[in-house]
Amino acid sequence: MLTRIPLAALIGLFFTALFFLLAIFAPLIAPYGYDEVVSPGFWEPASAEHLFGTDNIGRDLLSRMIYGLRTTIWIATLATILSFTTGAVLGFLAAVFGGWVDQALSRFVDLVMSIPSLILALVILSVTPVTVLVLILIMGFLDSTRVYRLARAVAVDINVMDFVEAAKLRGEGRIWVIFREILPNALSPLVAEMGLRFIFMVLFISTLSFLGLGIQPPTADLGGMVRENSEGLTYGIGAALYPAITIALLAISVNLVADWVLSRTTSLKGGRG
Repeated sequence: MLTRIPLAALIGLFFTALFFLLAIFAPLIAPYGYDEVVSPGFWEPASAEHLFGTDNIGRDLLSRMIYGLRTTIWIATLATILSFTTGAVLGFLAAVFGGWVDQALSRFVDLVMSIPSLILALVILSVTPVTVLVLILIMGFLDSTRVYRLARAVAVDINVMDFVEAAKLRGEGRIWVIFREILPNALSPLVAEMGLRFIFMVLFISTLSFLGLGIQPPTADLGGMVRENSEGLTYGIGAALYPAITIALLAISVNLVADWVLSRTTSLKGGRG
């Protein structure tokens, strides 16, 4: 089975699984707590006791990165699930109902997409409490517009196929058609797209944290760690580079998996009828 998977996809699967395992078992793997000051000095070099050294206030950098990875993946995963649930359902409804429902939803999505996501998120976060729940809701809402466009486009093509028309002639309702005919045949492109949207969520939350409107200290977050240790770059200290490299590796590994899934996307299959 593994011999049929391309090398790039295997590498992506390995690192993706590694990152998720680190996130799940962070309390068991991290040598120290995420906010535990373990050294009187700051930005200490790597040593046997602190493999990546310490950060700007003397916390173990490796432990912070493990917990930061957990926070980033947790928020990105929940926001991705929210965006796909919302976007896919609304996209299918627009395609099946058509008429004013389609026009109202599509024009609203066009309006939201006309504003850059980062700018809109910054505006909303500047007037709302910055909590994990608020971040997930904002990220999920903004990204659901992209999912809506994809889901609607796929559903419009499926909705005119023979097996869907046959279901309608049998008297099946629209909700039945959506979940029994359209959804099973739209899963392949949606699953492939989910990986790409997850990457976007990782970069989005990291960007917000870097700008100071994401995860708030002392909670560990990869983007926030880059911001906290960025001053060290002036003195040749690479503490900000480790979390930045981790963000890049996470994005690349998930992208390799998503590309492989996308390449295996099959043509549309008939429904159960």
